[in-house]
Amino acid sequence: MAAAEHAIPICDEAVTMELPSLPPNQGLEAMKDIAFGSVAGMAGKLIEYPFDTVKVRLQSQPDHLPLRYAGPVDCFRQSFQVEGLRGLYRGISAPMFGAAVETSCLFFSYRVIQDALRATVFPGVDKLPFMALIASGALSGSVTSLALTPIELIKCKIQVPVESTGLKPIGPLGMVVRVFREEGLRGFWRGQMGTLIRETGGSAAWFGGYEAATSLLRSYSQPGSSESTESLPVHQQMLAGASAGISYNFLFYPADTIKSRMQTADVSLLAASGERQTFASVGRAIWRQQGLKGLYRGCGITCARSAPSSAFIFSVYEGLRSYFG
Repeated sequence: MAAAEHAIPICDEAVTMELPSLPPNQGLEAMKDIAFGSVAGMAGKLIEYPFDTVKVRLQSQPDHLPLRYAGPVDCFRQSFQVEGLRGLYRGISAPMFGAAVETSCLFFSYRVIQDALRATVFPGVDKLPFMALIASGALSGSVTSLALTPIELIKCKIQVPVESTGLKPIGPLGMVVRVFREEGLRGFWRGQMGTLIRETGGSAAWFGGYEAATSLLRSYSQPGSSESTESLPVHQQMLAGASAGISYNFLFYPADTIKSRMQTADVSLLAASGERQTFASVGRAIWRQQGLKGLYRGCGITCARSAPSSAFIFSVYEGLRSYFG
């Protein structure tokens, strides 16, 4: 008896299956954040560094009057006459490294925190609410401040005019050795409270300002598309980045002033007098001597340089992200 043959139906039309989208490779995404953030941060630092040098010199003027510099323009003039353009870029190697660390950490942690919020608080949501984006920016800034304080400490000490310290000019490595000899490992985190406040609040304003500006620009140029995740044209990215930079620097500038004053203080004189600097004591001293104006000394030039710097940072980062996927 012959075995029964079972016919297998064959469909003439090809069967199409929609495959689920694969989750992004987190390791690759992290590498992109670090690489693209580093390039963007260094590009911004090249633009802003001479202005940052002037800002630190204005902030670190001694408590007694009269002040050495009448304002940003006078500081530029005196610095250029004494040291030339090289003096305004003195010590840039440490800040270039710091800019790479800061910007890469900010973009990396900002993305990771958003992914964590999507996985826990906002499951299935692609575009997070605005307040969640601000919280992500604040958390990313607080994480970044721990790595940034030692780098900024070395930068600020190098930027102070040599004649005001009575010491020979030295490079970043020499300054690292000096700080370690004078204060030990703990000395590298002098001014950490100021960096923490500035980075936490400032990063919330930085990312929040950028997200708000991009949403506004989308709704203005493309009504009904404010929730889109597509990249804006370069000129709009730069405009949004400029507004973010001004928001970052203006709102929490007093914390940066106090940090710079602490980091540029002569440690040997403090030790001889037995004075113990704290964030609160330095803030009170500046307020008593110069008032609110003293806490915002150099703010104008800082906001002026932060606008083009942040514009370049966001446009370079977004451009690299768009080009390499």
